[in-house]
Parts: sequence; C-alpha cells; structure tokens
Amino acid sequence: MPAEEFMAGWVSGALGLVLGHPFDTVKVRLQTQNKYQGIMDCMVKTYRHESAYCLAPFDLIKVRLQNQTEPRAQLGGPPPRYRGPVHCAACILREEGPRGLFRGAWALMLRDTPTLGIYFVTYEWLCRQYTPEGQTPSSATVLVAGGFAGIASWVTATPLDVVKSRMQMAGLERGAYQGMLDCIVRSARQEGLGVFFRGLLINSARAFPVNAVTFLSYEHLLLAWA
Repeated sequence: MPAEEFMAGWVSGALGLVLGHPFDTVKVRLQTQNKYQGIMDCMVKTYRHESAYCLAPFDLIKVRLQNQTEPRAQLGGPPPRYRGPVHCAACILREEGPRGLFRGAWALMLRDTPTLGIYFVTYEWLCRQYTPEGQTPSSATVLVAGGFAGIASWVTATPLDVVKSRMQMAGLERGAYQGMLDCIVRSARQEGLGVFFRGLLINSARAFPVNAVTFLSYEHLLLAWA
C-alpha cells in the first residue's frame, strides 16, 4: 500500500500545484510589494505586463521568479533579472552565497510544522463528522473537508508566510533584515499588525478548490488501486 499511497499523493499534489500556482503568484506579490491596490489589481497587472508566464531553495527561487515583474521578451525593453529557475539559482549563489538559497528557511519550517498538523486533523475531523460510521466519505464530503482543511491551514500559516516571503526577497537589498525577528518587528512597526495577514483572502480563495481537488483525487486514486 505505501507505493499506491505515494503515487496517489504525488498525482493529487501535482494537480493541486497546477491549480494553485497562479493564485500563489498573486499572494506572494501582495505580501512583498506595495504597488497593488488589491487582488484584482495585482492579477490584471501581472497578466497585462507578463502574459501567461507566470523546500527552501526551491521555494526561494519560486518567490524570486514570481516577484520578477519585468516583461518577458519585449523588444527594446530591459531583460528580466532571471532567465529561469537555473539562472535564478546561479545568480543567488554568485551574489549571496550558498546561504542565500536558504534565506527564510526557518520561517518556512515554523510555518509548515503546525500547519500540516492542522491541515490533516481538520480534514479527518470533518470527514468523520459527516460520514456515517463504517462508510467511506462521499465525494462531496471529501471536497468540502479538503477545502476547509486548506483554509484552516492557511489561516494559521499566513503570518509566517508573509515573513518568509519578505526574508526571501530581502536578499535583493543587502541587510534589509537581520533575521526573522527583525523582519517581524520592522514589518509590524512600519505597516501595522495587519501586514501579517496580507494575502489571507487570496490564500483562502486558492486553498479551497486546490485542496478539495487534492484530497478528492487522492482518495479516488487509492480506491482505484485498492
């Protein structure tokens, strides 16, 4: 059964990432940049200027690429800072050293440790609440439970997700933050406590459909391979 569970988790996770990536890009930009008026403004500007190109080192590269706002391949325009994931990694290594690839790793770990527990506990609890004893959860139950599990996890994760994203982008401005605590204090002082919930709405909007599909595909794949 472990092999089947691994494949089911891999396929369902990939589906979730494909569905959630555009929302994740908008979320990161809202958290780290102040030039957008809201979710729709960020989505429209990102689409208009950049068309459809939208574990610590990989997450860092993802955030840097998501925050890259130069238009791709525009004649006469400035070239993008990063030409792709490999070039991005090479630039970080050259300009910030090996430690630069792990910028924000502590915030990422502290974000995910309790969040994953809340995620699965919420899903299991909702499934058991709305499933008769001895029966398997229906597709509707799995969709709802998965969706709300995703929202619950992001309500917990968003404050540290903001800190993580800001620390990851700080490498572009040397000495922007001295560490995670400095990032928290300076962000709160300059923008108020509300800054730590920036992106919560887009996180929740993304979390429901992404995690609903993730859990539904996972459960159905396990049943198909049983």
